[in-house]
Amino acid sequence: MNKRCLTLLLMALVLSLSSMTQQVHAQNSPKAAATDTLSAFLQEYLVQRKVMKADSLVLDTLSLLHMQYLSVLEYLNDPATPQRYIPIDPNYYRLAMKGTYYNEPIASLSTVEWDGIQLFSGCKKQGACCLANAACPKTLAAGHGGELLPVPDLGYKHTKHAKQMVNDALMHLYAYTPTYQITTWEDEMLALDLFQDDIASESGSRPSVLDLYEKKEATDLNEDANVVITKPNWWKFGGNGSLQITQNYISDNWYKGGESTNSVLGTLQLFANYNDREKIQWETLFDAKLGFASAPSDTYHDYLINTDQLRLFSKLGVQAAAKWYYTISAEFKTQMCYGYNANSENPKSAFLAPFDAAISVGMDYKLKKKNFNLSMYIAPLSWSMRYVDSNKVPSTNFGLKEGQNTRHNFGSQIKPTLTWQITPVISLESRMDFLTSYEWTRVEWENTFNFSLNRYLSTKLYVHARYDDSAKPTKGNSHFQVKELLSFGINYKW
Repeated sequence: MNKRCLTLLLMALVLSLSSMTQQVHAQNSPKAAATDTLSAFLQEYLVQRKVMKADSLVLDTLSLLHMQYLSVLEYLNDPATPQRYIPIDPNYYRLAMKGTYYNEPIASLSTVEWDGIQLFSGCKKQGACCLANAACPKTLAAGHGGELLPVPDLGYKHTKHAKQMVNDALMHLYAYTPTYQITTWEDEMLALDLFQDDIASESGSRPSVLDLYEKKEATDLNEDANVVITKPNWWKFGGNGSLQITQNYISDNWYKGGESTNSVLGTLQLFANYNDREKIQWETLFDAKLGFASAPSDTYHDYLINTDQLRLFSKLGVQAAAKWYYTISAEFKTQMCYGYNANSENPKSAFLAPFDAAISVGMDYKLKKKNFNLSMYIAPLSWSMRYVDSNKVPSTNFGLKEGQNTRHNFGSQIKPTLTWQITPVISLESRMDFLTSYEWTRVEWENTFNFSLNRYLSTKLYVHARYDDSAKPTKGNSHFQVKELLSFGINYKW
């Protein structure tokens, strides 16, 4: 607030109070003006004090609002005034923030929300606006700023009044002081984080100066302290296991015939994955499945093996682009037990009969989303090998020539893998292995649907489709094979 505005404000205040005092005194008694005694009504808003004028003490009528809002400026300019006697009002903090632009002054100027009397520097009359004159305008003239008079009002609040006075002072500063430099905006201040500091605890924790120079004994030092450095672990280990049971009972006199069967299937998967989140990804998976089924009509066996798989898979990739990796892959497959046909003692398969190995080099595309992970491995160069232990099973059962135990082939390989969480209780694991030597083609597609009842119980549906023209089919002429199993049991994942 500059000196011109303050002078106009004080002049209008004095004229207003003098006029109001004279009118009230004239209504009460003619002697009231001589004694200058305030009525009980005006004592709530006015106060009398003795001031020195022309070497004599005289009574001066002063507004209480003036003392509350404006007399603090006199104390600020008086160096003899103790600091503790200066009133502190947080409503005027914006006047102390130098070089700050606030949005509220212009916002308050564009809306008419206050019904008090205003002082206008654009009044055509001489001096300040005459408050007693009813013709004085009640709105700001265009292009002029004004100052609000602290007119007493029974329903007026101090905070609202102080905010309006500060807005008018800032508006006058922005409009009529071109040399005023704005360095900070209100929006920038509100965007800053709050600074909080426990000054009491900080000051209490500081040692004294004497403690800094105090000599400490060597026994006070902890010589057994060790520095522990934790390195990031890029490895992730886990697995899951399940035991599924299927039971079917049919009485001997069932009108359509049939026989009771029971089956058990156990699975175990262990994985170890390495990912440094920069260039290298290494995936290793051990997969074992073994299932038995009862065979009441089999005269040689009580149970037959219907699922037998032992597989080790490893894939190492170096990132080439955002989702592409240079990859080398290796896979080894065999089974654990002998496999027989019903009512036969001649084994159809055994451990290392057959044993399949495949090593390939190519590119791997990996896509990871919230509910599914997709890997599309394409290898234009692959080497595959099949070995059959002829001491257990004839090698001709698996496409090898008579007297031959090993076969090597070069070709291509495509291996997509999908893990999809369809719903919170239904998931799908799908893996396809397409391998060709350009003379024969072998395709295996394994799908596992997992229906989780809770953390430990689940129902699983296995669908394993296979096409292999590298060996003659055991029955018929079709090279297409399929195996399906629906079971219920225990499932645990770690």
